[in-house]
Amino acid sequence: SYLNRVNLSGANLSQASLIDSQLKGANLQDAILEKASLQRANLVHANLTNANLKRANLTNAITYQVVWDNAQLNHTVMPDGKIYHSDPFFSESDITEKALGDTNDMPNKIVQSEHAPAPVGPYSQAVAATGEILFVSGQIAIDPRSNTVVYTDDVVKQTEQVMQNLEAILSAAGYTWQDVVKTTVFLSDMNNFAAVNQVYARYFDADKAPARACVEVSRLPKDVLVEIDCVAVL
Repeated sequence: SYLNRVNLSGANLSQASLIDSQLKGANLQDAILEKASLQRANLVHANLTNANLKRANLTNAITYQVVWDNAQLNHTVMPDGKIYHSDPFFSESDITEKALGDTNDMPNKIVQSEHAPAPVGPYSQAVAATGEILFVSGQIAIDPRSNTVVYTDDVVKQTEQVMQNLEAILSAAGYTWQDVVKTTVFLSDMNNFAAVNQVYARYFDADKAPARACVEVSRLPKDVLVEIDCVAVL
């Protein structure tokens, strides 16, 4: 479920099933999450101040820059699979160091969306590096429903399909266009730049648009007219 930036302050979520939930930036202050299932949940930048997480399961949850102040974690299964026990020699502010460990040691997350073309080679649709940086592979005008190239002679329509594919992958990882910081546009003919740019501009505010490079190449996969990749950061 997609609950990014939702306000659940004080909510009773005891024993709730939140496996794989997108809770990036969510306000869970004072929430009751006792015995909740939070395996693989995206909790990046979430506020868990005073939250009751007793006996909750956080196995493989993404907890980069979570606020844990005074969270209750007795017998909680932490992201590394270890059970947290209260320790009189550690304050709650030591939770990150003692129970979570170094987030840089967390494995990269492979992102896969059925609403974008499946990889046809040794690459992933996207990779979220320790839950913070997302690298999205170059997308071309393949309709994932038919797995075929569409609009072979229409660069505008191809660009629209490319952007739809990118958006599907970003969404699957819990990111939005606002999180994109860098794109690369590959064109088979630089004369198509204006048409591609017209579609591209619909997705970004001019004053907050990501960094971008645009290059002409001699040929693109499946002889498409445009390919775009991107990098997003939470």
